[in-house]
Amino acid sequence: MSKKETTGKGMKIDRFFTKKGLTAYDLFTYEKRTSVIRNPAGDAVFEMNDVEVPNTWSQVATDILAQKYFRKAGVPQADGSLGGERSIKQVAHRMANCWMDWGKRYGYFATNDDAQVFYDELIYTIVGQLAAPNSPQWFNTGLHSSYQITGKPQGHYYVDPKTEKLSKSTSAYERPQPHACFILSVDDDLVNEGGIMDLWVREARIFKYGSGVGTNFSKIRGESEKLSGGGHSSGLISFLKIGDRAAGAIKSGGTTRRAAKMVCLDLDHPEIESFVNWKVEEEKKVAALIAAGYSSDYEGEAYRTVAGQNSNNSIRIPNTFFHALKEGKNWDLIARTTGKPIGSISSEKLWNDVAFAAWACADPGVQYDTTINEWHTCPEGGRINASNPCSEYMFLDNTACNLASVNLRHFFNEKTLEFDVKGFEHICRIWTMVLEISVLMAQFPSKEVAQNSYDYRTLGLGYANLGSMLMVAGIPYDSEKGRAIGGAITAIMTGVAYATSAEMARELGTFSKYEENKNHMMRVMRNHRYAAYNTTDAYEGLEIAPIGIDPKYCPDYLLSAACNAWDKAVELGEKHGYRNAQT
Repeated sequence: MSKKETTGKGMKIDRFFTKKGLTAYDLFTYEKRTSVIRNPAGDAVFEMNDVEVPNTWSQVATDILAQKYFRKAGVPQADGSLGGERSIKQVAHRMANCWMDWGKRYGYFATNDDAQVFYDELIYTIVGQLAAPNSPQWFNTGLHSSYQITGKPQGHYYVDPKTEKLSKSTSAYERPQPHACFILSVDDDLVNEGGIMDLWVREARIFKYGSGVGTNFSKIRGESEKLSGGGHSSGLISFLKIGDRAAGAIKSGGTTRRAAKMVCLDLDHPEIESFVNWKVEEEKKVAALIAAGYSSDYEGEAYRTVAGQNSNNSIRIPNTFFHALKEGKNWDLIARTTGKPIGSISSEKLWNDVAFAAWACADPGVQYDTTINEWHTCPEGGRINASNPCSEYMFLDNTACNLASVNLRHFFNEKTLEFDVKGFEHICRIWTMVLEISVLMAQFPSKEVAQNSYDYRTLGLGYANLGSMLMVAGIPYDSEKGRAIGGAITAIMTGVAYATSAEMARELGTFSKYEENKNHMMRVMRNHRYAAYNTTDAYEGLEIAPIGIDPKYCPDYLLSAACNAWDKAVELGEKHGYRNAQT
């Protein structure tokens, strides 16, 4: 880990939501509820009594906590026995205490008082529903530190921050799997490490602990390509069907119907047409099964029978395709074994097929490959080829990202119709620290992911309820004003996150691959600042300049905060670098 320009003094944390002398738990009024989950037939499939939550929580939130996030076994009870969690206080404590403990051990806080303020502020934001981490944190974080739950090792790895050596985990929970989003690579190989069958094992480790994974399968040769031993490959789709079945058997965290899985394919792959139409054809089979009397429910036998139901599918489109489309040219398909054209199709037909498939079954999604890589902070490490299942995380292959979401409604005053910028900036800062500490304490499903996650330390801070906030304000979601406000809030969040990352770099050092990517990363940071100021003529290294925040539609105080956030992010980054390749 780079220690350039570090002070080693740790971060100062101020109180914003809490008061000294009062525990964060005392700032809420609680009640005990019953949570019941029923199947479509009305039968109770889950029931728990005496679930303790704040009286402001909805019943839906209570049910999710009780069914999904409570640890159901191994938790010490008042009578000395072992049982399950029953209060949000228990869950919030085990997570926040775990983050605080790891942060204290590795010098993230200037003083013990700062660590305690960090803990108190996090408890308030979790219990008050101001912010929440991704699901694997709720599932896994703090089980060992709070309850001494260890669990058998599952083949995970981590890099020891003291020795900087790659190590194999000796238990399941001493170092949790807090990351929700993974991107794995796969080679055109059947059984060796890094190949197709090995990928299903690595995916299984991810699904087991409630996380999701995305992979670009474009290296795998097409159905018409030759094998080294003679004959022809069975093709990409045949292997995708195996992965689909494996994912469906494991589910995500063992509790949801579907696994969280993204399948990406480059637009020039020989099987691109079959991939685009894969789920369209599967939906026809579903319709036939329903017509034959099988249930139309998504949990029913019809959907369980057909393929492709455990992944989101996306295609990677370069700008060269749109040039071909505009000019009415054919699009070449490239053999994976030779790198030479193996066929050619009408770009217009392919684009129409994509549009029809998206209408018919909501897949494939589209990922704009050229633009994505133009905003890549670390191209010296390779290209961005894929995303996680929901596409909010895009970075190098064999990396991971842990997420948190801030609830925008809690920062919007419905009487004055103003947004609490200071409160939002504060929560973005402390939750960026949570995500960074989560990298420190995490274990990962393969050696490559462990090493890359240590080297790049990617984070994913986001928000929820933008649409709800705009509707309450009487602003159309699909409007110039709505987009400008959304852009400003996004700019504030991202600018604060990168500024916080630069603060942590000052105290703890930059991510280890920063120096080799410094010029690229600072170019991307400046482009973000240009977007906040809407100085579109200043963008660096972009084929197509995006539209920045339009000052005609954005309230002055939000626009000013967005620009200030990015001024600080760039200024601190130029001085200290960044702790994280992505925030």
